[in-house]
Amino acid sequence: MFEEIRKAIALQLNVPEESITPDTLFVEDLKADSLDLVELVMDLEDRYGVEIPDEQLAEVKTVGQIIEIIENNK
Repeated sequence: MFEEIRKAIALQLNVPEESITPDTLFVEDLKADSLDLVELVMDLEDRYGVEIPDEQLAEVKTVGQIIEIIENNK
């Protein structure tokens, strides 16, 4: 799952896949803004057939956290 999500993040944020690890921070490391995150989450929700509650999304800081949320909401 990490590899698929990493590809989606790289495509959405126009960053090299190699720069993305589970500990990568969306805002600080990838320079994502709130619109980037909303678009990414919508894509991931469609891709994995899950719904990520807004309160969980507000707490997401790292790539690993979004993966954990997706796995827990399947």
